[in-house]
Amino acid sequence: MTAPVSAASRDRVIIFDTTMRDGEQSPGASMSHDEKLELAKILEEMGVDVIEAGFPIASNGDFEAVRAISQIVTESTVCGLARAAAVDIDRCAEAIKPAKRGRIHTFISTSPQHRDYILKLSQDEVLEAVVQSVTRARNLCGDVEWSAQDATRTEPDFLYRCVEAAINAGARTINLPDTVGYSFPEEYAAMFRNVILNVPNADKAIFSAHCHNDLGLAVANSIAAVQGGARQVECAINGIGERAGNAALEEIVMALKVRGETLGFDSQVDPIHITRASRYVSAITGFPVQFNKAIVGKNAFAHESGIHQDGMLKNAETYEIMRPEDVGQGATNLVMGKHSGRHAFREKLKALGYDLGQNALNEAFVRFKELADKKKHVFDDDLIALVDDALARGSERIRVVHLRVVAGTEGQSAELTLAVDDVEKSAQASGDGPVDAVFNAIHEIVPHKAALRLFQVHAVTEGTDAQAQVSVRLEEDGRIATGAAADTDTLTASAKAYVNALNNLFSRKEKGKPDTAIASGF
Repeated sequence: MTAPVSAASRDRVIIFDTTMRDGEQSPGASMSHDEKLELAKILEEMGVDVIEAGFPIASNGDFEAVRAISQIVTESTVCGLARAAAVDIDRCAEAIKPAKRGRIHTFISTSPQHRDYILKLSQDEVLEAVVQSVTRARNLCGDVEWSAQDATRTEPDFLYRCVEAAINAGARTINLPDTVGYSFPEEYAAMFRNVILNVPNADKAIFSAHCHNDLGLAVANSIAAVQGGARQVECAINGIGERAGNAALEEIVMALKVRGETLGFDSQVDPIHITRASRYVSAITGFPVQFNKAIVGKNAFAHESGIHQDGMLKNAETYEIMRPEDVGQGATNLVMGKHSGRHAFREKLKALGYDLGQNALNEAFVRFKELADKKKHVFDDDLIALVDDALARGSERIRVVHLRVVAGTEGQSAELTLAVDDVEKSAQASGDGPVDAVFNAIHEIVPHKAALRLFQVHAVTEGTDAQAQVSVRLEEDGRIATGAAADTDTLTASAKAYVNALNNLFSRKEKGKPDTAIASGF
């Protein structure tokens, strides 16, 4: 028999990962043999204490996966699940036999709901099954964990009897799961305190929490269990698992890390690998991680609010309680959107290589806000295009004021208003296509002899709301001028780029000459 271990003397919480067992029970989350082996390597590298590799009796595939993981994992304990049946326990023992550190995890339901409707057994019959199953497992493996399925709905006195019997039979870890996600944190913590207080041999075992998320309380309940005396927490990457899932490993680990001084406990998991593990599990299961998921979500360290961004730029601790680098998330992301403030906008431009004067910054910020109202996501490339467009235009004597284009099978036409030396002029024109109609309208307002040598469009970013960046090259009397513009509307960008090219062309013609009104044709 192993020496008694005092739960109260533990200075850290054991992290028991069940991604490959309970997590795989999520409908559609099956993992291949090779995927499980790779995940096991990642979990061991993270420093996970116990890896529940599967349910060996469930299928030959599960058996082979548990056996293969037992052969390659050397630092973590490899665990297999078994019901309170001899065939389950024997199969599990065979699967984990190659493990340097192996564990048999056997369970039986203890609540009246499960006893009466699933097992159809009396309390005494369940108690006998507990003793027989743990004894058999203990004779085959030195490390045995016993679970009281649906412990939170089990009568306290009967639960005490079962726990005491399991420990006497050789179990050194006692798991009291909230199988159906029913408990509130204070109730769950109280259950652990009461079991530890009322079971005479409780000091010979480590108590474990296994919480489901049916009410969204899995992580809160797990932390409460630690406060109530549990020293092992069973969890899964990304919180995957039956129904609404399990307590999320990444949230448990970081709660212990960030609030360790308050709790008085930590884990040995290295959080730098958390994001890698999360993305791998998401990829192999096909279960996407919600953007606002704690710790590993795309937005977990993203800030769009101007108030938040201003605080982050002054001191990251104003709005972040942990560093994204600590969980392998990379750097904090100041997301540019309609809620962003001028401070964040200026710093973002500096990071992109633009140091604008106050007037240019103010103008660019106004245009950024206009763009942000049109687009859900403003990317770095959007900002580059926006600033380049503003710098290219400079002080223009011709500006696009209004554009309306009608296009379709019945023809194309454009209604355009330009400000020419601050005087608005309008025209309507048709063309072979909508862009041709726009350019013809420009020609009517500002007559010129320049020939179009280049017209080029490309999307700045991905998506249907991407900005179009248009380049135009004009040539007149040997003079060549280019223009560029960006807008979420391709035709507007085309008009602005053409006008920008005209401004540059006329500027070159007029250099060294007195100002001449464009309206008179330069």
